[in-house]
This record gives sequence, C-alpha cells and structure tokens, in this order.
Amino acid sequence: MQRSTQSVDTQAPPVAEVPASASQGRTPTRGDRAWTENAPSRGWFPRIDLPELWSSRELVLILALRNIKIRYKQTLLGVAWAVLQPLAGVAIFTIVLGRLANIPSEGIPYPVFVFAGLALWMYFSNAASAAAESLVQYRDLVTKVYFPRLLAPLAAILPGLIDLGISLLAVGVFMVVFGVVPSAAIAFVPFWILAAVLITFGVALWLSALNARYRDVRNALSFLLQIWLFATPVVYPSSLVHGGWHFLLAMNPIAGLVEVFRWSLIGAPAPGAWVLVSFAVGLLILLSGLIYFARVQRRFADFI
Repeated sequence: MQRSTQSVDTQAPPVAEVPASASQGRTPTRGDRAWTENAPSRGWFPRIDLPELWSSRELVLILALRNIKIRYKQTLLGVAWAVLQPLAGVAIFTIVLGRLANIPSEGIPYPVFVFAGLALWMYFSNAASAAAESLVQYRDLVTKVYFPRLLAPLAAILPGLIDLGISLLAVGVFMVVFGVVPSAAIAFVPFWILAAVLITFGVALWLSALNARYRDVRNALSFLLQIWLFATPVVYPSSLVHGGWHFLLAMNPIAGLVEVFRWSLIGAPAPGAWVLVSFAVGLLILLSGLIYFARVQRRFADFI
C-alpha cells in the first residue's frame, strides 16, 4: 500500500504553458498583450460570451454617446444634418431620375419612394463607415485595456438610429404632403429596423476587423458604398431588374431590406420571394463576420 501511494504522489500534473508576462514576475491579465497573443483559439465557431457582453452594456452606451458628441460637436445645424443629407439626395434624384429619366416608382410619388429607401440606406452607409474606423479610433483602449472587442463596432452603428428616426419623421411629413396612406404593414417597420441593425452589424464586423489590419479598406470603402448604392433599389424599383441581374440583386442583403421596408412604410407593392435569398445572405454575413472577428481579435493590439 505504501509503495502504491508513493507512486501516485510522484506523478506530476501537466504543466500549463506560461505566458511571457508571467516570466517577468507578474500574472498576465486580459489587458496585457501577452494575453491577447496567447489566448486559445476558439475554432471556426467561437463561443460568444453573452454574459460578458451584457455586463459591459454600459460601455456600449458610453462609447455610443461619445460618438454622437464627436459627430455633432461644433456643428451649426447639429442633428438637422440627419434630414438635410437625405433631402438633398431626394431633390437630386427626383430631378435627374424622376423627371428627366422618368424612372417608375410603383405608383408612389417619386420623392416619397426615394426618401423611404434613402433613409434606410443612409443609416447603413454612415454606420458602416463609422464602424470601419471604430477599432482604429479606440487604439489606446484596444491596446491597453481589455473589453469585449465586439463592443467597438456595435457602439459605432447605434448612433445612426437617431438619424434614422429623424429621417423617418421627415418621410412621414412627405407622406402627408403627397397623400400617401400607409397600410397595416407599417406595424412591421420596427422588425425591419432590427434586421437592418443586424445586417449592418455583420458588415461592420468585417470592415472593422479588416481595417484594423489593412488600411486599404479606408480608401476603398467610399468607392464601394457608391457602387453598392446603385446596386440597391433605392432610386429605382426592383421590378426594373430582369434575368440574371435579378439573381445578383437577390444576393444584395440591403436590396431585400429596402424592398420590405418600403412595402411596410409607404405601401409599395409586396416584394417577391427573392427577398428571402437577400435575408439569407445578410444572415450569412452576420455569422461569418462574428467568426472572422473572433478569430483575429487576439491580434488587434499588434495590427493597430
């Protein structure tokens, strides 16, 4: 019995790999770069720590409010820009496309038709641009303090909801002026706004992670968004797109979102089943963005 006990006692437990910071006489913390570089990989489908995200919800609000203050600091018109920008776009598109090119608008006054789509598009466009710079903007925070990195792009896309709300009020005024009466489908508008936030968050994850490593993203983003605008039925109805081009339209997640949003808000014709493909692509972008972001976030401190 004694020999057996000694044999068991002499079996040493496996020794864990010690990070570099521990060899310097201190315990590594999540704020250390050593922790960031030596954190274990979570595989292709990493687990998202939802309790940790929920406990950090106040940080999201702080960062979002900071983004709002920076955006409107020392501006003469303040939040009025949320209406002036889409109004300018509506005026230009109405003159060029609605009057000169005679683009149809599904029986809806063209200014209302464009304004409804442009309001949602500008939320997506502005939020994606802000999210792309979110990690670089918080360089000191990312390199020195641990916090769930997902919060940076999330905080970047939330302030745009204020602009979207103001734009929707302006769309309501246009509907009254042009005599557009919404249907019962307007009850689905909050659902489509939530879908817009989720799809935008997926795009934001990709852009913020890529921009942290490749600064080319910053230079290419404005050009990409311009192309994306005209690939989305914002200033024209999807009924103008036929054949193989319609399949490409269905692969655009914002295209289906704009169609269902316009159907609910201003009573445009109900979109076809192709919007299901559009939403499926949006879901794929969100899931793949979460996976890619989680896999590269351990090296953000080095990239930035």
